[in-house]
Amino acid sequence: MDYLQINKATWDKRTQVHVASEFYGVEAFKNGRCSLNPIEREQVGDVTGKSLLHLQCHFGQDTLSWARLGAKVTGVDLSSQAIAQANALKHALGLDAQFIEADIYRFGQENTQQYDLVFTSYGTICWLPDLTRWAQIIAGALKVGGEFHLIEFHPVNDVLSGYAYFPSEEPDVEEEGTYTENCDGTTSTTVCWSHSLSEVLSALVDAGLCIEAFNEYPYSPYNCFEGLEPVPGLGYQKLHNGQQVPLVYGVKARKIAE
Repeated sequence: MDYLQINKATWDKRTQVHVASEFYGVEAFKNGRCSLNPIEREQVGDVTGKSLLHLQCHFGQDTLSWARLGAKVTGVDLSSQAIAQANALKHALGLDAQFIEADIYRFGQENTQQYDLVFTSYGTICWLPDLTRWAQIIAGALKVGGEFHLIEFHPVNDVLSGYAYFPSEEPDVEEEGTYTENCDGTTSTTVCWSHSLSEVLSALVDAGLCIEAFNEYPYSPYNCFEGLEPVPGLGYQKLHNGQQVPLVYGVKARKIAE
C-alpha cells in the first residue's frame, strides 16, 4: 500500500474544500486575522527575525501568520494543491515565505538548511509511520540552540473514540469525510498511525533533543471532534464521566549539540 499517494490524494481533495470553508476563513485571514491559537503563540514566543520551518503546513495560513509576526518562514507539505494555495495566498498578501512540496521523509533526505525554530501542529503526526525518522529530521533541521515546538491533539481523545493508544506497524485505513463545516459527505481514504506520548517524547530525546517543556490542556481551540461542548473564552472541552479529557498537548525541545 502506497500510503503517501493515498494520503496525498486525500489532502489534495480536502484542500479545495478547506479553502472555501468558514472553518479556515480565508477572507478574514486576508484581512489580517491571525490563524495561530494562544497555546502555540505562548509556547513559541517572539519569532522576530528567526528562521522557522513549518512541517506539514497544509495551505499555509499558520506559516504566513508566523511571517506576519516577523519570522522568516519555510512551509512543507505533501499536497501539491495545498502548496499551490499557499503560494497563491503568499502572493496575494505580499508576504515573504518559501513553500516546498514534499512528504516529511523526502524533505529530510534533501534538506541542507538549518533553522532557529521547527514547528508543527494539530493533527500532523498521525500521518507518519515512523517517529524515529521524524525526530531525526527535526534534529537535523535545527541549529544548535534551536527549538522544536509541537502542538498536537492528545491521544486520550483517540482512545475514547475507539482507536489504539500504543503504536503499531499496522495503520488505521478508513473512508472518512473532512472536518470542516462545508463537507458535503464525500469521503476519501486515509492511512494513519497511533502514537503514544512516550513514543513522541522518546523519539525526540533519542534524536538528541532536550525536552524543556511538556504541557497538557483540557481544551481544544477547534470544534473538530464528536462530543465537544463550548467553554467561553477557552475553546471546547470533552467530559468523560463528568471529568475533563485532555485534548491538546505541547512539547518544547531544544537542540543542544550536533
